[in-house]
Amino acid sequence: MRKQSQKGFSLIELMIAMVIIGLIASLIGPAMFGKVDSSKIKTAEAQMQLFATALDTYRLDVGVYPENLDELRESSNKNWDGPYFPKAIPSDPWNNAYLYQLEESQVSYKMFSKGKNGKIEDGGDDVVF
Repeated sequence: MRKQSQKGFSLIELMIAMVIIGLIASLIGPAMFGKVDSSKIKTAEAQMQLFATALDTYRLDVGVYPENLDELRESSNKNWDGPYFPKAIPSDPWNNAYLYQLEESQVSYKMFSKGKNGKIEDGGDDVVF
């Protein structure tokens, strides 16, 4: 009688492979997930830079900054030559609306993202532009 050759892996070989994969994942995983937060911050900064360009162009045409960000897309001002933003106003990377505050003089503004915690607070993780 001839012995048939066995094909496949034994249970022990599979367990060793799973342990090795688990060890590699535990070393690489935290480093990869740490990049997600920093990439979201960079995305928020890039989006706010786009808003700044659109707001400055609006100001050049109209003479003052808009009351709200929606005026970058549609306005009844006679000097308006937009739209100044190509698409609908996006949310920040954490799904919160960007906060835009026009100064009383209407010649400057502040823009915020609430950040990961969703709150504007001193010492928080908000992104200010």
